[in-house]
Amino acid sequence: MSAPKIRTKWRPTLALIVYVVLLAVMALPILIVIWFRAVEASSNRMAPAEIGALVVAFILTLGVAYVLTRTITGPIDALIARTEEIARGGKGAIQPLESYGTREIAVLSQSFLDLAGKLVDRTEYVRSFAAHVSHELKSPLTAIRGAAELLRDDDAERSMTKAQRLHFLDNIIADAVRLDALLQRLRELAQAETPVAEGRSSITDIISSLRWRFPALNISGAGDTEISVALPQEAAGIVFANLAENALQHGATLLELRISVDARTAVILVCDDGSGISEANRERIFQPFFSTRREQGGTGMGLGIVRAMLSSHGGTIRLVKTTSAGTEFEITIPLQILSG
Repeated sequence: MSAPKIRTKWRPTLALIVYVVLLAVMALPILIVIWFRAVEASSNRMAPAEIGALVVAFILTLGVAYVLTRTITGPIDALIARTEEIARGGKGAIQPLESYGTREIAVLSQSFLDLAGKLVDRTEYVRSFAAHVSHELKSPLTAIRGAAELLRDDDAERSMTKAQRLHFLDNIIADAVRLDALLQRLRELAQAETPVAEGRSSITDIISSLRWRFPALNISGAGDTEISVALPQEAAGIVFANLAENALQHGATLLELRISVDARTAVILVCDDGSGISEANRERIFQPFFSTRREQGGTGMGLGIVRAMLSSHGGTIRLVKTTSAGTEFEITIPLQILSG
């Protein structure tokens, strides 16, 4: 979810409030001295002028206290109360405060709302992901257990044929292979969520690696292929191998990387000539475990891993276009700036 935005308007800075308050406090004794010098102390009793000075000082003190409470203490207390509401109520409690007082408190509140929104989104993602993982692992495990029980219960009275045994064993092997693929994807996703140390990869090396791993694809590069991007080689291998594998699985024979440079960012268009992605599935391709090739062993995690990996290194990916003549993804990733 996008965090609610604080309304932009002029607000005094905390420094301005502090200086004004200090100047007001310093002005009090000066005003009292000037006042008493202007009057004549004719008796030991407190003169009306003295009483008036004290009353004025008392009222000014109350005013200073009100200003401090209004501009600093109140908004901070409200922010503390809002954190407690969010801890109890979750997403519904992420709302702007009624008053922010100073500019610094407004900025602090906006940062807090942004962070709270990200944490809530993260919690919901983890909850949804855990449910998907449980479902995806349960299906092959249930199938393996069922086939194993049938093989265990095979006896002389109702003996299975060799073909039946081979059928159940093939099912066990196929489901075990699917479990292994799921676990491999989960390891890649964990690596994407927790990036390794910084590194760089050249586009030329990425293209060479793809040609070696996917000989069935005619892979080419266009544009600024000599640049390096701020993406470790292992991460780059996972990102572009997933895209190449998706293209191959959708019948592509050509894969082209078109590279351009925009300020400190590299823009890479990954284009293939496969069967494309249907309009109905455009909004779902980055959802965890969404796959149109489940029967062929697809896990539906590839593009999610690609997005998580790029995001952890400051990059993005989006689907630019897809037709029956192919698919085009746009990747943005920071350039590797060489020092010296």
